[in-house]
Amino acid sequence: MAGPLAALLTLGVAPAPAPMPVDVATLEALRAADLRLGAIGYRLATANAPLCTDVAPVPGIVVHAIDQYAESEQPVARTTFGFATGVAVEGVVPGSPAAKAGVRADDSIVSVNGRAVPVASGSDHVRTRDAMAALIDAQPTDRPLTLVLRRGGTDRTIAIAPSPGCRTLFELRVGTAMDAVADGRLVQISSAFLDRLPDTQLAVVVAHELSHNILRHHARLDAAKVSRGMLRELGRNGRIHRMTEDDADRLGVHLLRNAGWDPQEAVRFWQGPGARIDGGIFHSRTHSSASKRAELIAAELAALPKGAPIPYRPPVLATRDQPLL
Repeated sequence: MAGPLAALLTLGVAPAPAPMPVDVATLEALRAADLRLGAIGYRLATANAPLCTDVAPVPGIVVHAIDQYAESEQPVARTTFGFATGVAVEGVVPGSPAAKAGVRADDSIVSVNGRAVPVASGSDHVRTRDAMAALIDAQPTDRPLTLVLRRGGTDRTIAIAPSPGCRTLFELRVGTAMDAVADGRLVQISSAFLDRLPDTQLAVVVAHELSHNILRHHARLDAAKVSRGMLRELGRNGRIHRMTEDDADRLGVHLLRNAGWDPQEAVRFWQGPGARIDGGIFHSRTHSSASKRAELIAAELAALPKGAPIPYRPPVLATRDQPLL
C-alpha cells in the first residue's frame, strides 16, 4: 500500500494515502524519507542528463498536493505543511539550485513561470500531482524557473537557475516488501529499502531502476510483446527480461560513477546485501543471480577505458533504440 509521500526528480509527488492514522510525527518521518530518496534521484538525474534523450527541469524540490490526503487527514497535513495553496514544497535538496535560490520547506507554490498551479476537482488524488509534474516538465531546461511562493500570507518571486536532468519521477512506496520498479516515466522504491540500506547502497538500487527508463526497457518490452504476467519467467520472456536486467546493471554502475559515487559499491552490494535479501527484485528467474550480477558489474568496470571522462557514455546506451529479440 502506497503511503502519502513520494519524490519526483523535479518535485515530489505522493501516491494514495495509507489507510492508517496520520499525525505530525508520521508526516515528518515521511517528509524525511521522501527527501532522502529525492536527493538521490536528483543527484543521479542531473549528473546523467547528457545520457538522457528526454530531459526536464530538475531544480531539487520535493512537492506534494493537499488533495493527496484524505479529508480526515487534511487538517493535520495543513498544520504540518502549510498548504496556503493546493501545492506546497515538502522538502528541498541541500545544495540544489532551488536551495540556493531560497526555496524552503512549507513554501506554498502559487505559479510556475507565470502559470498557476493546477487545481484538481473530484476525488482522484493523482490528478493534481500529475498536472503539477506536467507543468514543471513542460518548462524549458535552458532558462531559469520562476516560482511565486506564498508563506505567512506573503508572496515572493524567486528565479531558480537552469538545472536539466533525466525526466523521471522518483516515488517512495510505503511497505515491507523489497520492491523496486520502473515503467518508463516512474521509478518507485519500497520504503523497506530505506529502512535497511545506507544511501550508498540505496543509490545502487535507484540507479538500476533509472537505467531501465534511460534504456527505454518498458516500451521495448511492450514492442517485443514480452509477458509481464505469470509467464514472465518462462522461455523467451525470461531470457529477454534477464537481458534487460543485465543491461540495467551495466548502465547503472556508470550512472553511479557519473554522479560521484564509488561504482565499486554496486559490486559490493551484490556480494553482500543484495545476496542476502529475499524476495522482490532479488530472487527471480527474470534476474541473474546476485553473484552473477556482481561478476557482470565487475567486468563492466574492468572494461572502462583508462581516464574515461565524467559523464561517460557507455556502449550499452547504443541498445536503447534496438528491438528486444
